[in-house]
Amino acid sequence: MSEDRTLPTSTPQHHRALAVSAGWTLLLLFLGSVVHATESSLACPDWPTCYGTMVPIMEGGIFWEHLHRLVAGGLILMWLLTGWLMRAENASPGVRRGWGWGLALLLVQAVFGGVTVLLKLPPAVSTTHLTLAFLFLGLAVALTVETSPRRAETTASMSASLKSTARRWGMAATMLVLVQSVLGALVRHLGAGMACPDVPLCYGRVIPPLGQPMVAVHFAHRAVAVATGLVVIAAALAILRRGAIGPVRRLALGATLLVLAQIGLGVASVAGRLAALPVSLHTLGAAALLATTVALSAWGRITADRATPEPARVPAGRA
Repeated sequence: MSEDRTLPTSTPQHHRALAVSAGWTLLLLFLGSVVHATESSLACPDWPTCYGTMVPIMEGGIFWEHLHRLVAGGLILMWLLTGWLMRAENASPGVRRGWGWGLALLLVQAVFGGVTVLLKLPPAVSTTHLTLAFLFLGLAVALTVETSPRRAETTASMSASLKSTARRWGMAATMLVLVQSVLGALVRHLGAGMACPDVPLCYGRVIPPLGQPMVAVHFAHRAVAVATGLVVIAAALAILRRGAIGPVRRLALGATLLVLAQIGLGVASVAGRLAALPVSLHTLGAAALLATTVALSAWGRITADRATPEPARVPAGRA
C-alpha cells in the first residue's frame, strides 16, 4: 500500500512582481486624480525636475505633484525588475512580449506626462496620459492572471460554457469601462465636471439641452455610465449562473460591488462640487473596475492546454 503526497505549487516571483505592478498602478492613478482635484498639476512648472531640483520642498501642491512623479518613476523601476525576474525564471515568450509592450506604454506615458506639464495641461494630452495608464493597468492585470500558479486549479473548475461567458462578457464590460473612463478623463480635463450641477437629472431634465459642448460631454459620461453598469452587472450574473467558484466568483461579485460604489461616488462628486476625496475615489473605482473585468476576461481566455501542469505526486513510502 502506498501513500501519495502532492508537492506544493510554488509562486513565480515574476507573478508577484506583476501583481505588485498592478497595485502600484492603482495607487498612481489615485494620486494623479488627487493632483488634479487639488489643482496641483502645475505646482511643479518644469519637468522632469521641480523648480530645477529632484528634491523640492514637499509642501502644498508640490507635495502631491512631486509625489505623483516619484511614484511613477518607482513603477518604471518595478516593471524593469519584473522583466529581470521573467528572464531569470524563464517566463513564456508571450508573457515576455506582454512585458515589452508594457514597458513601451510606461515610457510613452511618461513622455505624455511631461508634455502635459510643459504645454500647461492641454485636454487632449492629459486625457491621453490617463488613457495610457488604464491600458497599462489592463495589461499588467492580464499578465498577472496569465502567470498565476492557480491556473491549473482554476481552469479545471471552469466549464467550457463558463470560460466562454467570462471571456465574452468580460471583454464587453472591459471595453465599456475603458470608454467610460476616457469620457471621465475628458470631463475632468475639459472642466465639465459641474456642467450638469444637479443629479441624477441635468438641469431638471432627463435629457438636457445638448447644444452646449460641456453639457454634452458631461451627459455622455452619465449615459455611458448607465450602459456600463448594466453590462457589468449582466456579465457578473451570467458568470455566477454558470457556477463560477474561487477567484472567478469573487471577481464577478467584486465587479457588482464596484459598479454600485461608482454610482455612489459619481453622485457624491457632483453633490460635493468636485471635492477632492470623492472625485479621486471615483477615479480609483473606475481603475479597480477595469482591473476586475480584465481579470474576468483573462481567466476565460486561459485554456486547458495552456494551464500549468498538475503538481507531481511523489510516493512517500510503501507499507
